[in-house]
Amino acid sequence: MVKDVISSMNVHMDKSIESLRKEYQKVRTGRASTSLLDDIKVDSYGTLSPLNQVATLAIPEARTITISPWDSKMIAPIEKAIMNSNLGLNPANDGKMIRLTLPPLTEERRKDIVKQLKRDAEDAKVALRNIRRDAIDQLKKLEKDKSISEDEQKRAEKEVQDSTNSHVAKVDEVLLHKEKEVMEV
Repeated sequence: MVKDVISSMNVHMDKSIESLRKEYQKVRTGRASTSLLDDIKVDSYGTLSPLNQVATLAIPEARTITISPWDSKMIAPIEKAIMNSNLGLNPANDGKMIRLTLPPLTEERRKDIVKQLKRDAEDAKVALRNIRRDAIDQLKKLEKDKSISEDEQKRAEKEVQDSTNSHVAKVDEVLLHKEKEVMEV
């Protein structure tokens, strides 16, 4: 029973870290990345479709993303979707494809992005602490129901805390890596 509680807790903590990584992929760093466009939905003949399902995305240069729609009639809806996405990107089309040029980030903008990254990391740590609290509550309930001894409960709580500490360190590592990427000129 103790192993179930701890393994369940570890799975939830791993998901929290993976969620943070996915959130960080959407952050603009000054380098082109197609993951910036992952959340954009395009009106494709009356249906909202993800951008990557109506066009081919490519990165020909470090700060340029090209979007080649499979149907040339989709250029206007794609441009509209990008403009409405609040990414701060201005699409330029040549009739066949759309080019997005990412402007270099100013120092002030980089610092604002880092502040947001730190807030997201702190939110992830709060989620980890909540998961730890739930696991400890489950262990206390097991001990109260006499399913495990008090000593087993204390050992398990130490294991829960050690696991939480290692997951918090992973969050710090992910933050540090992304922070370095954003501050790189």
